[in-house]
Amino acid sequence: MSSNNNQINVPQAKEAMERFKMECANEVGVNLKQGYNGNISAREAGSVGGQMVKKMIESYENSMK
Repeated sequence: MSSNNNQINVPQAKEAMERFKMECANEVGVNLKQGYNGNISAREAGSVGGQMVKKMIESYENSMK
C-alpha cells in the first residue's frame, strides 16, 4: 500500500505554492479561486499541473546554465 506524499514539507512554502499555482492557472486560462476548486474538469486541473511542471523544469534548466 502506498502512502500519500502530496504534502508540503516546509510550511512557509505553502503560500508561495498557492501563488505559483494561481499564476500558472492564469497562464493557461483556467479560472481558479482561493480554496476548493472541485468544480474544474480533470483536463483543466491537468493543464495547470502541467504548466507548473513545465515552469519548474525551465527554472531548473536556467539555473544549470
